[in-house]
Amino acid sequence: MILVAGNGNRQLAEAMAAVLGIELANASIRRFSDLEIFVEVQENVRGEDVFVIQSTSYPANDHLMELLITIDALRRASARRITAVMPYYGYSRQDRKVDSRTPISAKLVANLITVAGANRVLTLDLHAGQIQGFFDIPVDNLYAAPLMVQDIQDNLNGDGLTIVSPDVGGVFRARQIAKRLDADLAIVDKRRERAGISEVMNIIGDVEGRRCILVDDIVDSGGTLCNAAKALKDAGATRVDAHIVHGVLSGGAVGRIEASVMDSLSITDSIRATEAVRVAEKIRVLSVASLMADAVRRISEESSVSSLFD
Repeated sequence: MILVAGNGNRQLAEAMAAVLGIELANASIRRFSDLEIFVEVQENVRGEDVFVIQSTSYPANDHLMELLITIDALRRASARRITAVMPYYGYSRQDRKVDSRTPISAKLVANLITVAGANRVLTLDLHAGQIQGFFDIPVDNLYAAPLMVQDIQDNLNGDGLTIVSPDVGGVFRARQIAKRLDADLAIVDKRRERAGISEVMNIIGDVEGRRCILVDDIVDSGGTLCNAAKALKDAGATRVDAHIVHGVLSGGAVGRIEASVMDSLSITDSIRATEAVRVAEKIRVLSVASLMADAVRRISEESSVSSLFD
């Protein structure tokens, strides 16, 4: 196999290559003076099984274009199979029409990746499972839940543990983790007044005297998470931690989390950590390099990916 890394999350790509025991392919990704992107793969890929590792996180549009242009370059260089490895699938939150005359951008991105020449997609914790159906090529959607469960068992497990979903939409994920940990389940019922603004309304479940762990797939501005943590503390929770897969953490999210009543936030390295994240006292980063690398190896060997979670 050949691994090609974009600029979206080169650190994760290097960690995956180390797990697989191979070197990243030489590729030049540069910009013209008007910021137009140019990609040149500097190794022979004819007939090869190529994996392009690129998280389409901030700046999402630049990283998405890098991915598309790299796939096109590989297709024109006669690569046998091209797999788009997207630890974080940007635009995944736009998976349905939320109002009249609004797009379904997750479907548009799926079309772009397919037309560019990808033969399959490997990603991690899609915001909505139905996004797999937006593709007419195979999609392997990995889950960070086992990694989170192991981390909770190593650091936070014990009596009085309650897993909390910060909204109704994340109940399935929270319930699966609660089952693995034999923990109780609670739900934060919130009303979202407008995009980016949420108001916690009610806690469903008993959290008084409990150690609560909020679980979700994406933390962006951090407002919902901080509001949920405060509501749990107000309801009598003795400790509130959070385990989130994708740490988008845009704007002043890091400062908001540092100033909140939350005791800690654990995220994965599906998105490259900023300097603010690296120095934050409350934020921990868990690596998904081994999980992603194992999936890449299994795809290359034509063996089962789902058995990773058996």
